[in-house]
Amino acid sequence: MSTNYEDRPRGGYDNDDDDRRPMGGGRGGGRRMHRRRVCRFCIDKVDLIDFKDVRLLLNYLPERGKILPRRISGNCATHQRMLAEAIKRARNIALLPYTTD
Repeated sequence: MSTNYEDRPRGGYDNDDDDRRPMGGGRGGGRRMHRRRVCRFCIDKVDLIDFKDVRLLLNYLPERGKILPRRISGNCATHQRMLAEAIKRARNIALLPYTTD
């Protein structure tokens, strides 16, 4: 056993500061500040999202045909539910595709 317990390196690193990872967590360094997306329907004061407005609904469907989630689209919860229901109704009467080939 060593007599100088305090002199031993700790944590598996050498005492060189160059070998250590930068502070700030996981992938890619520090945290970024993201601006909160504002609901487009709240800005326009939309009360009801029409399922027959295909051009509007296509903005919330990617190429695969899935409904974009709130965190990506930036909608509030109320308008996201109305949007999802309108997309499902438009799919049901064949205005929008369920999936792509």
